[in-house]
Amino acid sequence: MDKRPSVGDGSMSGYLLSTKTGVSCFLEHSDEIIPSPARIIIDYNLYPLLLDCLLYGNEQVATASMDAIKKLAGLSGGMDIIFPSNNNEAMHLGNLGGRSSSLGRVRVLALIVKLFSVSDSVASVIYSSNLLSLFEVEINNKNDALVTLSVLELLYELADIQHGTEFLSKTALLHSLSSIISNASTESILRSRAMMISGRLLSKENIYMSVDESSVKTVISTIDKILEPSESRDTDETESALEALGHIGSLIQGAALILSSSPPAARHVIDAAFDRQGHGKQLSALHALGNIVGESRPDNEIILNGDAEESLRRLIYETASKSSKLAPSGLLLSVLQQDSEIRLAGYRVITGMVSRPWFLMEVCSKQEIINIVTDANTVATKIDMEVRYKCCQSIHKAFMSSSKLINDPALAGIVAKLQETVRSGPYLSRKHHEAQPLVRTADRF
Repeated sequence: MDKRPSVGDGSMSGYLLSTKTGVSCFLEHSDEIIPSPARIIIDYNLYPLLLDCLLYGNEQVATASMDAIKKLAGLSGGMDIIFPSNNNEAMHLGNLGGRSSSLGRVRVLALIVKLFSVSDSVASVIYSSNLLSLFEVEINNKNDALVTLSVLELLYELADIQHGTEFLSKTALLHSLSSIISNASTESILRSRAMMISGRLLSKENIYMSVDESSVKTVISTIDKILEPSESRDTDETESALEALGHIGSLIQGAALILSSSPPAARHVIDAAFDRQGHGKQLSALHALGNIVGESRPDNEIILNGDAEESLRRLIYETASKSSKLAPSGLLLSVLQQDSEIRLAGYRVITGMVSRPWFLMEVCSKQEIINIVTDANTVATKIDMEVRYKCCQSIHKAFMSSSKLINDPALAGIVAKLQETVRSGPYLSRKHHEAQPLVRTADRF
């Protein structure tokens, strides 16, 4: 007969604590144990105790239980215990939710995320066991916003696992996320997290090998609607939408879709990037634009297809024409004259854009732009120095590849400044001044 205390028993927490401590210690020294640890866990029925710790323990106990089960997955025979061949077994992770509280279900999903991160082979078993569908069930459940938010946070972690793209892209997850984003009655914070997960997932290399273009277009379209002007729109939600488009646009395929959609979703990004009305919104938009125009892509993937490039050029000039600056060069200078965060994001935009001859001409048309970019005293931190230097390198490289510009006597001063900055490197170009004694007349008496 089972002598374990019931969930309501006052000794339950102590029982669970001793269980997780004992099993964790046992697994830590598994290489010293004969017979195999998996055999002992089966013979002494220890795995159900770990699941009890997971479902009913306090946060510390539940976390330790997850770690112990993750260790078990790496032991010989451990996978057979965690993922029994019979999906109807009570201990199967897919069946725990039906007899668990909402907290218990979230913990089961947290365990799945931990196991998913172990290896590609474990992730494959999780996918084959249909355990990823548990996430879809929970985020489609409209009854508890707090549970939905917790599950979305777990999905955000799941989408960041390197080998997870292949498996997540085979699920209906993108469809479920799009539904959350497009549902006007959904809480703003849930839409924000759904957009960030979509962006993270669609920024993964090789994602377009397993996700069809129509699904990506649907996600972009739903995010585009979030960015339509609205007085009631939450600022955080707007920033999340811009960041999500930036993530999607970091890949050349995503950037082309953002610029080629009808109407192009990129119009919101470009408008916000040069609008000084909201600092956080402008900062998010500038970084998103930097991604879309290729700042983080390899050199051979910066320039997009003809339609996308024409759309980018048209949107930039349209935004400039509607502003007091009238030209893209004026918009750029306005960005570079703002605080260090905005200026840093502006450097990223220039780095990606300057490969386009028409944009290079805009940069060269204002000496003030070159003066700021080549001024080492405008940056203070290591990362700022590196971003500014990369910007200078990109402008210099674009200059050197243009015989028309490099041979223009009127631009000789710009070329010299860029060459000196590139030669100095990212960290050594700041001018150091020797300390000078300062004596005030009044202080001498």
